[in-house]
Amino acid sequence: MISFSNINKQYGKQLVFVDASFQLNPGEKVGLVGPNGAGKTTLFRMVVGEEVPDEGEVSVPKRLTIGYFRQDVEEMAGRSVLDEAIAGSGRVGDLHHELEALQQAMADPAKANEMDRVLARFGEVQEEYEHLGGYALEAQAREVLHGLGFKDDQIEGDVGALSGGWKMRVALARVLLGRPDVLLMDEPTNHLDLESIIWLEQFLKSFQGALLMTSHDREFMNRLVSKIAEIDAGEIITYSGNYDFHERERNIRSANQQAAFARQQSMLAKEQRFIDRFRTHAAKAAQVQSRIKALDKIEKIELPKKRQIVKFEFRVPPRSGEQVAVLEDLHKSYGPRVIYEGFNLTVRRGERWAVMGRNGAGKTTLLKMIAGATQPDSGRVRLGASLIMGYFAQQSLDVLDPDLTIIEQLQRDFPHDGLGALRTLAGAFQFSGDDVDKKIRALSGGEKSRLVMALMLYNPPNFLVLDEPTNHLDLATKEMLVEALKDFEGTMIFVSHDRMFLRGLGSRVLELGGESGTDRNPHIYPGSYVEYVQKIGHEAPGIYV
Repeated sequence: MISFSNINKQYGKQLVFVDASFQLNPGEKVGLVGPNGAGKTTLFRMVVGEEVPDEGEVSVPKRLTIGYFRQDVEEMAGRSVLDEAIAGSGRVGDLHHELEALQQAMADPAKANEMDRVLARFGEVQEEYEHLGGYALEAQAREVLHGLGFKDDQIEGDVGALSGGWKMRVALARVLLGRPDVLLMDEPTNHLDLESIIWLEQFLKSFQGALLMTSHDREFMNRLVSKIAEIDAGEIITYSGNYDFHERERNIRSANQQAAFARQQSMLAKEQRFIDRFRTHAAKAAQVQSRIKALDKIEKIELPKKRQIVKFEFRVPPRSGEQVAVLEDLHKSYGPRVIYEGFNLTVRRGERWAVMGRNGAGKTTLLKMIAGATQPDSGRVRLGASLIMGYFAQQSLDVLDPDLTIIEQLQRDFPHDGLGALRTLAGAFQFSGDDVDKKIRALSGGEKSRLVMALMLYNPPNFLVLDEPTNHLDLATKEMLVEALKDFEGTMIFVSHDRMFLRGLGSRVLELGGESGTDRNPHIYPGSYVEYVQKIGHEAPGIYV
């Protein structure tokens, strides 16, 4: 289907691909992995013709339709969410928008003298639209948008009024509705909540075409792909299996390569000792020359690249009082929409609360009220004695100074700590070597999130309030963070759509909105997230799989 043959690609001094080859076959679901900057986006762009290799060939059949979901969404305005979602559906999408324009023309008194032409054209378009399944497409579009978390009033509303994260969902719906032969998906779960991720999982499982995707969600990748393509040092190495299989296999290959390297080094040292010893002996001259030539011809084995993960170790936070946060008779509404009505909760020292609930159930609102970023309409939040709170939300990125470098920001926030300690901190959050000299304004969303997390956790608070802390984090940082937080001796309450994070850390579950999403009586599950899933029979409220 799509093949890369002996691709070479270079940006300045950076070699991205070196004689790399890869093939995507019909119906395959493939996970594309590799460190930041390895060339994953470049590979996608080559498929859609936005980039070309310096050498080698990219072969894409001419009649192949390709849907490409990317992180940079173009401007959307002037249409309803439904219309924007249908826009990616080829001829049917074009007819849908022409029907909309013709209906407006029929209602426009200024076009009365053109009415015969408009009516005739409306009949033609409507007939073709119906023949191509246009009305079924509208129903499918609503189903996809509902699956991605949209409510009916949002679907009919202006797409231009949406936030960037919701526009990403519209772009995702548009790609899915296009029913392409091949789906290219760059981090499709980044802006989705858990319910939408599980819905997307089911949708893609039943997708008949080929799928090539990147994702920082290990669980999502494991459940969908049957093959991994890893970009490593310019090569594309394929593994037949899911992400966990690839990781095990890669570790075995790395160990074998390390052993082969050690054996070869031992042999080379032995040969070199013979050459050095007998170089000046006339009787051994022919043997020495023969061995020198043989050594020159040997292909040297290289040590496998180490993916260095620095373990982050918490300093011990000061001990808080027994009652960390007490919420008493909280009421909160946004206009006519009631979020909380007489809500009570006590968070005790050492507990780790995972807050679950459908979109709009009030998860972020709850965390904001606890953190003091939003006030309840009535009732109160009492915080316990000796409490030091660390609050992470997407707005937390505003604490960064775009004109500073990473190391300058760390030095500004921790002026009494040595450079070595701050470099170790940066290394734990995947900023190594020259990375610390990057300007903050040049960092990606994921890099900024990592830096804010480092600033928050260095002198640890004893109460962590975390709203989607793993958004944009790569797998290595996410796994490091979960392992570090397992050793955290304070108290936590968090919202996360990452099942690895929920399983690893949730020791109590608070479910908001219930199965319907409208239940105003929160449900408390005293066990872990794993026990919660076993009890309700699925991984999130209102989801049946």
